[in-house]
Amino acid sequence: MSVHLVTGAGSGIGAAVARRLLARGDELWLLARDAGRARELAAAFPGARTLVGDLGEPARLSWALGQQSPPDRLDSLLHIAGMIELGLVGDLTPKIWQRTLAVNLIGPAELTRLLLPQLRLSRGHVVLVNSTAGLSASPEWSAYAASKYGLRALADSLRAEERGNGVRVTTVYPGRTATPMQQKVHQQEGKTYDPAHWIDPESVATTLLTALDLPRDAVITELTVRPGH
Repeated sequence: MSVHLVTGAGSGIGAAVARRLLARGDELWLLARDAGRARELAAAFPGARTLVGDLGEPARLSWALGQQSPPDRLDSLLHIAGMIELGLVGDLTPKIWQRTLAVNLIGPAELTRLLLPQLRLSRGHVVLVNSTAGLSASPEWSAYAASKYGLRALADSLRAEERGNGVRVTTVYPGRTATPMQQKVHQQEGKTYDPAHWIDPESVATTLLTALDLPRDAVITELTVRPGH
């Protein structure tokens, strides 16, 4: 039985991945930003365990995990949580920049650092859900895209650094996916949201599991998933 830690399991891609991992009998740990969210996740995913730690406050993650009992070994760390605020460069405030970079980049970097000993022990796998915005930035997407470009750099460096320890690193770049975040994006863009136009979160979940389940003679380093219509 494999042991996984998932961020962003409350909805969208993260929820789809969590359901699939539980259904196949794996041990699942879910990161929650606070105790209330942890109770919600525990109720939504019976059998899963929770850890409390706010990616938006990376400097406190070490203390938070130190007050709890993370798994002794970890087969995968799945970074799926994220946030977005659209806006012109001339309008975005430092608070938005700092929060976006914390949740989307610095938090994942710190969580990875803290859990690397467990991942090295099992020759585990780090999967980072990026975005096609991490490949090309559009108007009003600067803060989000910058965080995702940074996440790509994090993955590339981590992959090279940990290859000798047997830790695999995969970046997945989904296009627009039918999630609550996408609904928020459409509201910010002033557009009508129709989830049928975009990727089903289950399809992205299938992509992640394919990378996880690939035999150890190979690794999917990067994979882009775009809407098929």
